[in-house]
Amino acid sequence: MIQQVEFSLKAQKRGFHLITQAVLSALPPLPQTGLFNLFIQHTSAGLSINENADSDVRTDFESIFNALVPENLPYLVHTLEGPDDMPAHIKSSLVGASIQIPITNGRLNLGTWQGIYLCEFRNQGGSRKVVATIYT
Repeated sequence: MIQQVEFSLKAQKRGFHLITQAVLSALPPLPQTGLFNLFIQHTSAGLSINENADSDVRTDFESIFNALVPENLPYLVHTLEGPDDMPAHIKSSLVGASIQIPITNGRLNLGTWQGIYLCEFRNQGGSRKVVATIYT
């Protein structure tokens, strides 16, 4: 059986944001076992799983990604939507648009220190639409 839920995440400033609880709140009761897929319907944001305890990790991710793909590179052609747009597309491709998590005993089987991140790469990204698919 496959269940699918679409919902929106509230707008966030540019950066890496823990959204585990927001995702869980939008889901129906989970089966005892299965697979969970979360997909973001945007090309300038991404999803990731990483450290859920120390906020310095999220700060460091932002710093590293901005160093890897800075704004205002002189050779970028896609610039009509602002200096953060093309770098956001590149960062989104690096991170990816979906994650998968096993479902065990009716819960997402994340490790002790793992959380789901919204990786917001635009300065004004707005709310983000996501699709959660539960496979049993």
